[in-house]
Parts: sequence; C-alpha cells; structure tokens
Amino acid sequence: MVLRLGTIVEQLGGELFGNPELDIQALAPLEAAGPQALSFLSNPKYRQQLAASKAGCVIVAPAMRDEARARGACIVADNPYLYFAHVTQLWQRARQRPAGPRIHPSAVVDPGAQVDPSALIGPLCVVERGARIGAHTVLKSRVTVSEDCVIGERCVLHPGVVIGADGFGFAKDGERWEKIEQLGAVRIGNDVEIGANTCIDRGALNDTVIEDGVKLDNLIQIGHNVRVGRNTAMAGCVGVAGSATIGANCTIGGSAGVLGHLSIADGVNVSSFSLVTRSLNKPGHYTGFYPLEDNASWEKNAATLKQLSTLRERLRALEKELKETKK
Repeated sequence: MVLRLGTIVEQLGGELFGNPELDIQALAPLEAAGPQALSFLSNPKYRQQLAASKAGCVIVAPAMRDEARARGACIVADNPYLYFAHVTQLWQRARQRPAGPRIHPSAVVDPGAQVDPSALIGPLCVVERGARIGAHTVLKSRVTVSEDCVIGERCVLHPGVVIGADGFGFAKDGERWEKIEQLGAVRIGNDVEIGANTCIDRGALNDTVIEDGVKLDNLIQIGHNVRVGRNTAMAGCVGVAGSATIGANCTIGGSAGVLGHLSIADGVNVSSFSLVTRSLNKPGHYTGFYPLEDNASWEKNAATLKQLSTLRERLRALEKELKETKK
C-alpha cells in the first residue's frame, strides 16, 4: 500500500513542506515511524518525540511549523489530529478490496425487512421482520437487528452488536417475576457508529432512540427507553439504565454508569468509572469515584466512611453544646 505525499495534500489540503513525490507506505506514531511513514503531532507536550522521530513526514499545527521544518518534511494543518483522521479514511479507501455480495450468503434477512440497496450485510447477521436498514450502512459480522428496529444512513455496526433485544422489565408477583413484554423498538439516526458486542435494548412502550452522529465504543449497554442526543460519544463498558436521557455533544468515559430515569444536559463530560446518581442540568465535567490507593489504607478509610453518620450527629451535638455555653 503506497500513497504519494502530494496526493494526500491534493485531496485533503494543508500546507506541505517537503517532497510531494515521497511515497508514504505506512501511517505510524512518532516514536515508531520510519522514513516512508506519515505521522502526526497534536499535543505540544510530545514535541521532544518530534525532534527524535524518523518519520518521512509529520502533520503539525501552525505553532509547530518551524520546529517541524527543521526536522524534515511536514504538513501544516489547523487541527493535526482531525487531519490525521482524514488521512486514515483516505488510506482505508485506497486499500479496500473489491466489494463482495451486498448481503453475505450466511446472513439471514427476513422478507419483511427493508434493506437499502447500498447497505452491506456481513456474515452471520440477522435482520428480523419489519427492521429497516438505511443507505450506505454497514453491518459487520454477527450483527442482530431485531424486529421493527430502524438503522439510519451511513452507520457502522461492528461485530456482535445487538439492536432491539428485550429491555429488562419484570413485575414482582409474590416470589416470582412476571415478564413485561417490550413493545417498543430501537430507532438509530444517521452517521452512528456502534462498537463490537454493544447492546441497545428495545423500549418497553416507546422506542429507545440514538440520535444522529452518536459514537458508541465496545461492550456498552443501553437500557430500554434511553435517549442519547446527537454527537454524544461513550467509551467502552459504559452502562446506561432504562429511561435515562442523555443530551447532545456529551462524552462518557469508560466503565461509567448512568442510573435510570435521570437527565443529562447537553455538553456534559463524565469521567471514566464515575456513577451518575442524579440528573446533571448544566454542562461541565463531572467526576465521581473514590481515589485508588493501597488496600490497607482503603480499608481504614472505608471503616471511617461507615461511621460518618454517627460522627455527623456527634459534631452537631458538640456545636449545639458550644452555642449553649456561649449564651
């Protein structure tokens, strides 16, 4: 796989300093890049790696132009990380193999499903009755789209994704549980990408909704009747309980959790491993986890935490006694 450096700039823009005839044979990080590789620097704190890098060319911001030119060839772009993302897309298109069948022979597509002629359905996928798959959407291997669920245009669902399994709904009947039939579906907008083995449950009555541009990592659980706003991104192993509403342009870090029936405003960033236990009505960065420490210290602190209620009452009593003394 080879791309001429000049071809990259011709297609993606940017300001090239260096030989446009250089053949780029790989994309690589600064520390591992060789003379035929293209790399990037988006964070100035790694500028020492720039000086030492053997990359054939490096994508940098305007502020790093002089340092990059002193080292060798470079492409100057306003947002190096975004530019590199576009390079990876260009690279992927250039190395794609000839297209196979639109629907893999091992896939099972119900005659009552609607699959756009431009969509691709991979090996061992299942598309059930009443499901709809939009234009240019790709279902990788072993994806299941359950009945009546809708996938928009230009979406990518990675291996093992399950759309529209039953939500977790049961009513207690004495000592046993009675199933609440999940009568809603899942509606997914356009330009959504869903990572491997992520599950999005169908709604109990209304639909579960994933809006345009949402990006979900691997092994995420989205409960029934959740709504996720446009362009929100979630990292791996996030869990969102039923009927939670998450706004637009949010980020939720890996292994974080959101309790059910809560609302999260637009523009909220939740740190990894945090647990959202109340609605967040203002944009901002929220963190809620106990700092990691050695086990012995953790046990002592945990023991103290268990006594906080008692200590609070004792403190209140002392404050009251102090006030009485001052009278």
